[in-house]
Amino acid sequence: MTELRGATGALEAQPIVVGRNPRTAVVMLHGYAMGAADLSPFAVSLGLEAVFYVPEGPLQAIPTGRAWWPMDRERRQQSLLNGPRDLAEERPAGAPAARALLGDLLARVRRAHPDLPLVVIAFSQGGMLACDAVLHDDARPDGLALLSSSRIDVANWRRRADRLRGLPVLVSHGELDDDLAFTAGTALRDFCTEAGATVTWVAFPGGHSIPLVVWRAIRRFVGGISRRAAPNDP
Repeated sequence: MTELRGATGALEAQPIVVGRNPRTAVVMLHGYAMGAADLSPFAVSLGLEAVFYVPEGPLQAIPTGRAWWPMDRERRQQSLLNGPRDLAEERPAGAPAARALLGDLLARVRRAHPDLPLVVIAFSQGGMLACDAVLHDDARPDGLALLSSSRIDVANWRRRADRLRGLPVLVSHGELDDDLAFTAGTALRDFCTEAGATVTWVAFPGGHSIPLVVWRAIRRFVGGISRRAAPNDP
């Protein structure tokens, strides 16, 4: 396989093929101030027969890494003085541009692997983008995993919630998350449930991270989607 390239300015991602016969195409989105190198080893560690695409956000984050849209660090620090955040009322100015980039990438992955189910696994800011894209665009995957994330622009999301109906969604969140509040995670879970998604919920006694219990849940989640897509396979 060759690098999945698009037009100038589009997201690019080198395919990571695990196993001889990939059964799933997986797009993984990192969080703020992270990059593809943070998630690529995690993708391989899952041990799933899949082809993974791990793009990098289009913007430089501060102090390091990449971002899907800018973050006001001073405002964030002031907000965190009152405890972990719920970003439900935030309307990131860069979200529409990021949605367009993600939608284009997902369309190219679909074209490259028309016979494979497509799953999006997204952490933190990447999770906000992934859910926002599914709600706004035609970028509907076959499964969506939202890890340590939050709702954004919730009034707009509520108007579009029916786009989640019937979609398998995994939501995970740490009870001790000091960045995005645990209640932000439960609110995201409840939003997806009320929208009619088929929700798998994983709470864990940790912080802003992807621990072993979530790793195991992702394996089961993606494996279940692969089996549903090919029910006659042995």
